[in-house]
Amino acid sequence: MKDTIRFAGKLSFVIFLLLLLFSFAMFQGGFVSWFLFFATLPILLYHLGLLFYPLKNWHVTRSLSRYVTRAGGRIEVKLRIKRSTPYPLYYCICEEIFPDTLQKADDYHERQRSLGNPKKMNIPRRNKKIVFPGFRRDIELSYIIDQIPRGEHQLQAVRVRTGDVFGIVTKEHVFYVDDRIVAMPNERPIRLTESINSYDQGSASSQSVHLKNTNVATGIREYMPGDKFSWIDWKQTAKKNTVITKEFEQEKSTSTLLILDACLNEGINEPAFETGIELTMSLLETVEKQTSQAGFMSIGEKTVYFPLHNDPGKHDWIRRYLTRIQPGGTVPFPVKLREEMMQITSGANMILVTTNLEDQFYDVIKKARQRTKNLVVVLIQASALISGQEQNMIQKLRAEGVVMNVLTEETLARKMIEVNVV
Repeated sequence: MKDTIRFAGKLSFVIFLLLLLFSFAMFQGGFVSWFLFFATLPILLYHLGLLFYPLKNWHVTRSLSRYVTRAGGRIEVKLRIKRSTPYPLYYCICEEIFPDTLQKADDYHERQRSLGNPKKMNIPRRNKKIVFPGFRRDIELSYIIDQIPRGEHQLQAVRVRTGDVFGIVTKEHVFYVDDRIVAMPNERPIRLTESINSYDQGSASSQSVHLKNTNVATGIREYMPGDKFSWIDWKQTAKKNTVITKEFEQEKSTSTLLILDACLNEGINEPAFETGIELTMSLLETVEKQTSQAGFMSIGEKTVYFPLHNDPGKHDWIRRYLTRIQPGGTVPFPVKLREEMMQITSGANMILVTTNLEDQFYDVIKKARQRTKNLVVVLIQASALISGQEQNMIQKLRAEGVVMNVLTEETLARKMIEVNVV
């Protein structure tokens, strides 16, 4: 309705100018009057033609240098416009209408520095290009989208504006061109200070990465090539007059569950959450290399569980899930964790990645510690944003036997991130 009124107003204005000049020439007469009329007639007719020029008939396409990238990456975009009628145009402004998901920037180094200033990631992303097409049928222009944040971003529309030199007639149309950009989370090099292994006897976690536990002997046997010298049982060797070695219990991989806190809480630190996504992906890769029975659980608006049994397809599912996930839900994370703990097998190793220690966190983790073999908490937060109450909670949890890892700007700035698991 507004467009129709605007069109009628501009059309009336152009016709009014045309009639005004014609009336002036008729009543004034003379060479000068008619010269002015015929000199301005092409301009007025051009404006009249521009008003009826079908801008919506243009064909606009978009091509991307790549459709899948990593968080913080850059993509080159090319816009191509084809028009069937080469009507002369003085200028043309093409504007990409970015979705809300792209109204922020993600750069790994800048994110670590801005961990204490979460709003620094939010930027108004705009891109306008002006061209002077003249009589050209084909128009092509390009631009760069850099520092792309993690997630799926839908580029849906391009706004095109054109008009005359004097600004009397302006035209605008939005072309819906659908393209999707996928920015997957990055992975960080991580070193676990201890391996997560267990043995048939006992429930203590091992601090060794060997295939055998040299502390728990289950029997003896004759020496075999490849046995270590330290495994020789000298008493039995002397009795049987042959070299006897101790036989050790084979390690077996334990069930390790990695839990991500994806709940939306007041004042959530978005850069810390993004770092938590990267760390989760990296921890899954590292943990699975050390244990054949591992699983991943995300607790947010919905609770999602992915079992891992050396299945490459599951890795793709998790990577796609971590690409799309955003903080959500109204129920606090400790409450949802308490509900899920009743369904988690007791005796498993648990690694929990979070960015916030809420009021009920201590009580829930204390109870969870009783059901787990080894409980590791990875807290990602700016040092200046860790309150005194959270500091006290960290100390109390450590006293309860919970392995607390506090990753701040200084820790995350290192090339290799160390995570204590024992």
